[in-house]
Order: sequence, then C-alpha cells, then structure tokens
Amino acid sequence: MPGYNSLEKKLGFLKPLPVDENWSAAEDFLQLISDFCLQEKPRVIVECSSGVSSLVLARCCQLNRQGHVYSLENGSRFVKQSEQQLSAYSLNDYCDVIFSPLTGIVLNAENYQWYDINTFSEIETESRIDMLVIDGPPGFLQKNSRYPALPVLMTRLADSCSIFLDDAGRDDEKNIVEYWLRQFPEFQLTYIDNERGCSILKR
Repeated sequence: MPGYNSLEKKLGFLKPLPVDENWSAAEDFLQLISDFCLQEKPRVIVECSSGVSSLVLARCCQLNRQGHVYSLENGSRFVKQSEQQLSAYSLNDYCDVIFSPLTGIVLNAENYQWYDINTFSEIETESRIDMLVIDGPPGFLQKNSRYPALPVLMTRLADSCSIFLDDAGRDDEKNIVEYWLRQFPEFQLTYIDNERGCSILKR
C-alpha cells in the first residue's frame, strides 16, 4: 500500500506488508517504533494487539540479532492470521502471538475488559519488559479501553522501559495518559503529533 513503501525498504522486506486500512497501525507510527527498536535494541517487547506491527517489530529483532516480541491478541481469528503472516515472512522465531481473551478486571473501582493476565506466564519472566507498544484493546469496546496496560504490567516493566501508546490524539487516550502520569509520576511524557498521535512514556 502506498505510504508504507519507505518502511518496507528501510527494513528490507522483500514483499509488501499486509496492510489493512481499517485495522493496521499508520505508517508513521510503525516508523517511530521501528526506529526506536533498531536504535535501542530492546530484548523483551510486549505489544497489546497483533498485526503489521508484529511483523515490523519482529523484523527489527531479526536485524538486531536479539530481542523477542510477545503479542497479546484477544481474537482467535487474528491470532491465526498473525501467526500465518509471521511464518510467511520467516519471522515466527522472533514473535509469539499469545491468545489472551478479554476478561473483567477492576481498577480504581472501575470495571474494564482487558487481556487475561493468566496468559502472561507465557512471556519471558527472567527479563523485564524493555518496550511496551499499546494498540489495543479497541477503543469502541469501553471508555478508556487501554488504561489497564500500565497498572497491570507495571511490575513487569524494566526500569528503562519505553511505552508507546498509539491513537494518542483521541480524547480517551489523552485521558488515559493523564491518569497514568497522576498515578505513576516517575514517567515523563513525549507527545508525537503524527497521523493518529503517539504518546511515549519513559522513566
């Protein structure tokens, strides 16, 4: 798809990425996370929601010759699709797509549907999460749908973990970042005004 050509060329993909205009992350967001991944070489990457971003991050790990992606995916159909795509691009050694159904969780007396924490045992435990990419669950499911990511995963994050929140230009995501910074003031925010907005949090 036009607009993704420079990303495909930069990462050396030999065929076009399987971009879905309704679901895939924007090209500028993928450029942002791939640039970070290639420069910082994170060892443990967790992403909330699989797709083209899984291919991009897995390819970065392949180029870095280190690192692994763990992609939490609540839709069984998308798990199969992402696994097939990773295999088709010979990247399945660098990414595990973990079927993680949405389940009820209560945070600050509010109810959320978020990825089943029982599936996190599949994620490498000897190392902390160096890079967290949040592009799910979908915003239409509930208000502030992606809020649980930081409170739930906080104890799994490396001290130097970098967090990338996609769709950060939306009102819900703005609220989420505000709540996070109030709850975890040790994080510093950088906002990237790209197509859909990206908030980057670092300690």
